[in-house]
Amino acid sequence: MRTALVRSASDSNGTLSQRVYQALKKDIITGQYQPGEALSEKALAKRYRGSRTPVREAAVRLQQEHLMRIVANRGYFITQITIQWVNEIYEFRAAVEGASAEVAAQKNWDQATLDRLAQLASTEHKVDDRASYVRFIEADTEFHNSIAQLTRNPLLIRAVADMRSQMERIMYASIDAGYYGELPVSEHRGIVEAIQNRDAVLARKRMCDHIYISKDKVLRLASGNSRL
Repeated sequence: MRTALVRSASDSNGTLSQRVYQALKKDIITGQYQPGEALSEKALAKRYRGSRTPVREAAVRLQQEHLMRIVANRGYFITQITIQWVNEIYEFRAAVEGASAEVAAQKNWDQATLDRLAQLASTEHKVDDRASYVRFIEADTEFHNSIAQLTRNPLLIRAVADMRSQMERIMYASIDAGYYGELPVSEHRGIVEAIQNRDAVLARKRMCDHIYISKDKVLRLASGNSRL
């Protein structure tokens, strides 16, 4: 009986820690907190209805994901989106997602999966319509994650999924700065076409081109707007 009670308490703490982590991570990504903003453990525990322990555990995980910084005796700070960090993100994306597209083009997949990719690739949004742009961000994340999943390589899948948190944060910061971006529909469709034609070299090239085009847009925005 005692063992069962201990396990139950442990499961409860784990669930609470995961809930706090997910809620705090979502709020950071969607811009509920400003880059550089200081957060106290006590305030976070109150906001997310947990004790300090799950908040502390969530902060450690978010620091590992470069979304939060823990400073001893001072508290927690939301990480800045710097030019250097943006460059590093896009370098990583080009290497990993280029490889994902190349490998995906060499794998076996069913037509329904490619049809879903084509649907995601065609997702559009309306300028000055935040709700439609949020839907576009969600579709963009599913698009890139789905290509990684086609590889059936757990390391590639994890790497792409982890990096999407950074990309979503950049995309939300862009609309907070009043920029809704240019639709990459033709770029996305070109990647799907190369995968469907099993042209691995072209799939990698088109994915890398797409990522570098996105990088140039973000850097232009960052240079002209201090809010990013």
